[in-house]
Amino acid sequence: MKFLAPAALWFSLALPAVVVFYLLKRKRVTRVVASTLLWQRFLAETQASAPLQRLRHNWLLVLQLLLLSLLVLALARPYFSGTEATGKLMVVVIDASASMQATDETPSRFERARKDALGLVDGLNSGKGGQMVVLVAGANAEVRQSATSEKAALRRAIEGAKVTDSPTRLVEALRVAETLIRDKPEAEIHLFSDGAIPELSEFETKELRMVFHRVGKGARNAGIVAFDVKPNPEDPAKRALFLSIANVHDQPFEARVELSFEGQLVDTKAMHLDATNTTPIVFLASQARDGVFTAKLVVDDDLAADNQASVVSLLPQPVHVQLVTKGNRFLEKALAAAGPNVETTVVAEPAPDAKPDLVVLDDIEPATWPKGNVLSFRAAPTNWFEGAVGTIESPPIVNWRNTHPLLRFVAFDSVQIAQARAVKLPPWGLSLVDAPQSPLIVAGEVGRQRIVWVAFNPLESTWPLRISFPIFVANAVEWLNPASAKSEQFLVKPGDPFRFPLAASVATANVTGPDGQTRALALNPLATEFVFADTARQGVYRVQLGTNRLAFAANLLDAIETNIRPRDSLDLGRFAQVKATTEKKANLESWRWFALGALGVMLGEWWWFHRRTA
Repeated sequence: MKFLAPAALWFSLALPAVVVFYLLKRKRVTRVVASTLLWQRFLAETQASAPLQRLRHNWLLVLQLLLLSLLVLALARPYFSGTEATGKLMVVVIDASASMQATDETPSRFERARKDALGLVDGLNSGKGGQMVVLVAGANAEVRQSATSEKAALRRAIEGAKVTDSPTRLVEALRVAETLIRDKPEAEIHLFSDGAIPELSEFETKELRMVFHRVGKGARNAGIVAFDVKPNPEDPAKRALFLSIANVHDQPFEARVELSFEGQLVDTKAMHLDATNTTPIVFLASQARDGVFTAKLVVDDDLAADNQASVVSLLPQPVHVQLVTKGNRFLEKALAAAGPNVETTVVAEPAPDAKPDLVVLDDIEPATWPKGNVLSFRAAPTNWFEGAVGTIESPPIVNWRNTHPLLRFVAFDSVQIAQARAVKLPPWGLSLVDAPQSPLIVAGEVGRQRIVWVAFNPLESTWPLRISFPIFVANAVEWLNPASAKSEQFLVKPGDPFRFPLAASVATANVTGPDGQTRALALNPLATEFVFADTARQGVYRVQLGTNRLAFAANLLDAIETNIRPRDSLDLGRFAQVKATTEKKANLESWRWFALGALGVMLGEWWWFHRRTA
């Protein structure tokens, strides 16, 4: 046991004084007291000549000594030291992502995390070199307070932190924290979170000394995890809006989805959300001009941040596709079925004066490579891939990314390939389909040119005979369409910057956020791009750049954040794990218990008196 106010122990010198008073012979003086029970022995005494008397067993003396001892201990503020070590550095990481807004804790998970973190600050032994760092993982990983032992500064840093609507950025924060505790054997990381974190496999081989303070009690939540708008294939005059609503609770929900366009209600649908399931929903809506569709989920759950999403919908424009081929009826039919707005021109060699929206190269290497977006089957210029380009025979397909837009509803279960090119995955590309030796489909962006490269000729495979082939071609046309890329730039995740190219010099910009407040920003007249990074809150942002008006939307749309079920542990790869710690004792003050004990002694004497006199 240690004391925060050891000087108060000097009051213990009053204990011998109380005993001395009982040794002194007292002269009788008439006094009115509450109880005579403890005074009977003295009332019977008649000797008054001796200055001192023998100390006798007396319950009043015992109670007075006990009461005084308890009061002295309470004033000295004793505490029991827990895990604190001399000179320890503690890195506090507070999760400020959207799931921390859940109200299953009072008033929210984030406020509970801040309260627990402040409790850790109170237990910091700054007198022996203990220091603390405060990191907040919100829209970005932010160092709120560098290493210090000043508790007031640490409290201000924690109390000034704010929760955001963004997905979790804990990986970035843990990278910073890991560098701070490196080479400090006694240092440790204290993470306050609900555990809604993507994989942490990069820390598997690192000594991440982390204490996981879990917050959250339940998983009573449903939210919008996907929202997209497409031309209606049956009626080009209308737009088809696709939503996915996830219910992570173990009980079903009765909900309602409201669709509006530029603030005007368009349609409403009642829904039954099955427990622990994802429910799709489709709206068909007319659209006469470019604008913003907003979907709102009306449901009684514990998290409101994922109950609304918006999408900027631009009117569909014709897509001019140039197919360069020696003859491929499968590819021509797949392009013809890609959509009502797709206009295909079949040529044997790219025309230098033509400016199509995208070019499809069917195993042909042109003399001059197109500068626009390209879908290339087998052909590739020398600057796309590093190293030698080889050949592999009958490569088996071992994996594909069906979460990528290019592979939506596309499967390769029964596709066989006779021959393909073997390349090294370039830094600009993402492998969508893999063989053991080489990627088979690569997608990415070089500069402002989008590229989809297929390592084999479709005619040298069974792929054209599968339904997945025309679906892939339609997805590729949609992804490579410059108009689609333009629509995608108006959608960002909360916390990510919005970028918009400037065709002319602009001096000022006015941005109106989801809260309705307008901010005036000064721009560099020589800037070729407008960048706005303050997007921590989701919703629709309106931007005026000179005479140009535009809107973009920041949406959560994150299944990990919607799944607010608190995690019991965090997986650091396959072989490392951090289990949740619900309570970690550190410097627990106990003066209140001593004060309550003193009060109990007085109340006990009062109760005994009234019990005997009743």
